[in-house]
Amino acid sequence: MPQHPPASRICRDCDGFATAAITTGTRRPDGTRQTLPVTCPTCKGTGRTAPAGALATVRR
Repeated sequence: MPQHPPASRICRDCDGFATAAITTGTRRPDGTRQTLPVTCPTCKGTGRTAPAGALATVRR
């Protein structure tokens, strides 16, 4: 029985790590650092993208 490739692929921009925590450099009173969650703009935080064939548009 043939195996089909998955319908979506890992995002090439974030390599599947869709959300990253970036430190702002400031510290809170308890000594911990303040972080901001940032999502990948290409995959919109999912970690996966559609295959290239699915993104192609037909010109007439």
